[in-house]
Amino acid sequence: MPDTVQGPGAERGDRAALRADCANCSGLCCVALTLTRSADFAIDKEAGQPCRNLQEDFRCGIHTELRTRGFPGCTVYDCFGAGQKVSGEIFGERDWRGDGETARQMFQVFPVVRQLHELLWYLTEALTLAPAKSLHGETRRLLEETERLARLPADAYAELDVAAHRELVAGLLHRVSGLVRATAPRGKGGKKRDRRGADLIGARLRDADLRGADLRGSYLIAADLSGADLRLADLTGADFRDADVSGADLTDSLFLTQAQLNAARGDAATRLPPALDRPAHWDR
Repeated sequence: MPDTVQGPGAERGDRAALRADCANCSGLCCVALTLTRSADFAIDKEAGQPCRNLQEDFRCGIHTELRTRGFPGCTVYDCFGAGQKVSGEIFGERDWRGDGETARQMFQVFPVVRQLHELLWYLTEALTLAPAKSLHGETRRLLEETERLARLPADAYAELDVAAHRELVAGLLHRVSGLVRATAPRGKGGKKRDRRGADLIGARLRDADLRGADLRGSYLIAADLSGADLRLADLTGADFRDADVSGADLTDSLFLTQAQLNAARGDAATRLPPALDRPAHWDR
């Protein structure tokens, strides 16, 4: 379950349906996924086995204590609304507890729809980026195709090559990112801009000018990004676990997700994109 504070902008147009609604999900992330005992999860759990903290009403019995009870990984997971889509629409309110075949199919469909909903999040954002207007037609077509795939009948997902579709979307988003990042000012003494997949674990980037940087897939674990300027930086898939973004400016960063914010450490001075919420565990 996301660990966030809902702000006044909770309903944000097309992306409202891409936000997790745990009250209308049958606890799929607590059952369908594998948990491995680590700093993120206090237990080992096989896929298809309900978490010991899942209650009969599909709610988490320790939701308000997840971090202190050894489950911080649960607070940063985001299904992008796939849980309620699979539980309520694709399976028509059928309960995975009803029979083994329904459960097996639901647990296979959920991770696929989750990937599609994540792509919808990125594509919807791409349509708001004016510098990439020349690609809006192509973006809209891919968005509509992704929406169609996310509404397939349950038995159709076994044949879907979601990896190929992700690659197609990733290529487009890379082009969108390039057009937008090209508009970023060139700061004096700014850090190297192309840091795709870079190992920046524990990096000292305090007050760094990272405007327009390509940080896709970079490892920013425990990095000091306090006060950094990340406007127009592409943050797709960057690992923000325990990264310090206190006072950082993320307002116009590209393709940032709530899960990434939830994994980081920030404060009241951290500036966020309007589509995202300030995590509840951040210092105020």
